Parts: sequence; structure tokens; C-alpha cells
Amino acid sequence: MFDFLDMAMFAIISGAMAYFFSHLCALRQRLRKAEQALKESVEREQFISSIIDASPSMIGYWGTDLRCLYANNAYQEWFEKKPEEIVGIAFQDLVDEELFALNEPHISRALAGEPQRFERTLNKVDGSDGHIIGHYIPDFDDEGRVKGFSILANEVTVFKETAEELELAACVFENTLDGVLITDTNGAILSVNPAFTDITGYSEADVIGKNPRILQSNRHDEQFYVSMWEEIQTNSRWSGEIWNRRKDGDLYLESMTISMVRDENGEPVRYVSVFNDITALRRKDEHLKHLAFHDALTDLPNRTLLMDRINQKLINSNREQFSLAVMFLDLDGFKAVNDRFGHNIGDGLLKEVAKRLLVLVRESDTVARVGGDEFMFILNNPQGKDEVEYVAKRVVESINEPISVCNDVLNIGASVGIAMFPDDGNTAIDLINNADIAMYASKRLGRNNISFFSSDRCIAQKGGGGSGTDR
Repeated sequence: MFDFLDMAMFAIISGAMAYFFSHLCALRQRLRKAEQALKESVEREQFISSIIDASPSMIGYWGTDLRCLYANNAYQEWFEKKPEEIVGIAFQDLVDEELFALNEPHISRALAGEPQRFERTLNKVDGSDGHIIGHYIPDFDDEGRVKGFSILANEVTVFKETAEELELAACVFENTLDGVLITDTNGAILSVNPAFTDITGYSEADVIGKNPRILQSNRHDEQFYVSMWEEIQTNSRWSGEIWNRRKDGDLYLESMTISMVRDENGEPVRYVSVFNDITALRRKDEHLKHLAFHDALTDLPNRTLLMDRINQKLINSNREQFSLAVMFLDLDGFKAVNDRFGHNIGDGLLKEVAKRLLVLVRESDTVARVGGDEFMFILNNPQGKDEVEYVAKRVVESINEPISVCNDVLNIGASVGIAMFPDDGNTAIDLINNADIAMYASKRLGRNNISFFSSDRCIAQKGGGGSGTDR
């Protein structure tokens, strides 16, 4: 009996112990899981906290009493305070009175449950300006009441400055008087400014995606463009003058600079062309140059240009044999016309004489006005004195024909003096002076005479014909 009872008790105790140990193991397992969950939760919080602390944005949390419950490291840079110095501080004590007054309306609306977003430029503790984008985000409890709000403030000073620089660049791009054209590396047009349209006549829609070759004038050969791009590839820039064609077909001259834009690796990514229309300026320069070398009344070459052309021909004489005749022409009776009819009629007479003289010369010859009623010819490579004399006679005959000016019929004559290269001089000054001497010899004989210069005598012909007469 006793043995049976002992065995029963042992069984009960064994079962109880097994139950106890079973629950103990389960408890230990739950504890390990709880510890693991707690560990993972702590690690997760630490991970999130490390992310928040590493964020360049200021992230904080404020209770309804406006005391800080959390602040990340970014606050330290802005306020020059460590996060632990900020936690527990009142909002009014962290910022100055002026800044709190600016933020207070946003705080009130955030505590009322309304998310806030705003931009503001502030003074940092170090005295510099900083531009921020701020967010106040309400935090609600289970019953929907606001229990605080998070602050997320991003400093965007660099981005703001960059945006302002881009805005300024865009303003310059839109308003500069220079045309601007931007292409990719394949030559496709990406952008043009309004001045481009003003100069070329092409709108932005006309050219986007197309090649700048649509502007080519065909006045430059292929080598011109080859040299241009060789310089761009070598020096990243080309500057020069180039003829292009407007949309309406008109040609225009532009002063242009093409620049290569490279990326951070030095690879070309864009080409920028900046140009302005200098057609009018070139025409003005050409007009001024023309005025400097031409007679204002008759538009014939003046003495300066005549001298230059004689000198150019004399320089060429070193390479090839040729002759040259310089013919000095003075009008007979011109002063009487001026005195009787006035200077306006006299000027009209000189213009008509110029027209008649131009008809008598070849393209390689030159006729110039060198004084009041004095004209000069350069006869290029005449075939001896006979040809020169023939031209001189035609000049005299042409001038002798009646000339009508403003309904007045005028009659004048001409005295001609001739000097030949190389016999009568080797310089422009000698040839002109000797032709002048020969012309005065003709004058002494009366109207309509032709005289050739000679070192010992001047041969003159009455009326363009007859026998020689000594000076």
C-alpha cells in the first residue's frame, strides 16, 4: 500500500515538474522573443535616429507647450547649439522675438491641425543669410487631438542662389541684343533667343532640331568651315566674321563667336554661338572709306586713290614689262561758266564731264578728279603714243560737244598734258608733275590742245592735230 502511494505521489510530482518546466521553457522563449523584439526595436530606432541625425535638414519635435522634445544634429549648424542643449528649451528662447513673431501664425495653425509650408530668408547666428523651406506637421493622438508638431526645415540657400543666377542668365538670354544659338554635339539646334529671331527672321519653332546650315549664305567655301571647326576643336572657341542668309533670303554679315561647352569630364556637350549683325556697320565703314578715296561731287577717285593706283602699277613693273600713260586734263572756259551761271551749274557741268570721261576709259584704266576743274587719266599699258594720242583726241572731242545742265547749253574745251612711264618718270609724283607741266604747255597754245612731256621739250598739237610745237 505504501509503495503504491509513493509511486502515485512520485507520478504527480513528476507531472507537476514537467508542466512547470514546460511553461518555464515557453516563458524563456517568450522572453527571448521579447528581448529580440526589443533589441530590433532599439536598433530600428537607432537606425532611424542615425538617419535623422545625419540629415542635412533640421528635424525637431515640439509639444503643445512649445518645448522641444527632439532636435537632430542639423540644428547645431544653424543655431550653434548641440541637440541636447535644444531639447527642453522653449521655442521663444531658441529664436529671437522677431523670428518668433514670424513663425507664431504657422505654429498656431499647426496646433490647430493644419500642416504648414513656407519659405523664408533668415539671419544665421554667424551673421550670414540663409534661405529655408519650412514644414510644420501636426501630430495627433488616438482621439484625434493634436499632441505636438514636427518641424522639417530645409536650407536651400545654395539652390536659391543658383536659381537666382539661372533666372538672371535667362533674363540676359532673353533680353540681350546679340543673337544666341545653342546646339548639341550633333549640331541640332536646342535653343535660340528673341534676338536670333530679330536678326535672322527665323522663329524658335522654325529652327529647333535643325542644323545651323539653314543659315548658310554659300559665300564661303568648304575650307572656311573646315578651318573654323578645326579651331573650335583645338581652342574650344572661334571668333570671326561670316556671311549668313536671313529667312527672307537677304544676306547679312555677322560678327560671331562659337564656344564649346564641356562637362566635368572635359567632354563637349554643347556649342554656343553668339553673334550680332554688322552689315550696316560694314556698309558705313565702306562708305567712309569710299568718301576718303573718292571725290564727293563726281564720285570719281580722288588724288589719293589715283596716286595709290599708279604706285601699285609701278610696283608690278618690277615683275613684268609694261607701259603707263598719265593724262592731265584741265577744262577750258570753266571759270566763265561758274562766273556767269553760278556754282550749282558749275557743279552740274563737272558731273556731266565725269560721265563723259568714264565712257572713254577701259575697266583697267582710271579717271579721277584731282582739283576744281582738273581731271586725270591712268591709261594702263597703252600700245605706244599713237594709242594715247587717240584717247586724248576722243577726250577733247567729247568735251567739245555741247553740255546741257538745267536747261542751259554750255560749251567748253579741254587742255591735255601727257607723261609716259618709263620715259617720263619712275614715280607717281614725277609722272603727275610732268603731265601737269605738259598740260600747262597745252594751255599756253589756247583751247583744245594735247601735249606730250619731254625732258628737253614738250610736243604740243593744236586741236588734237597738226605739227609739234616747242614749249
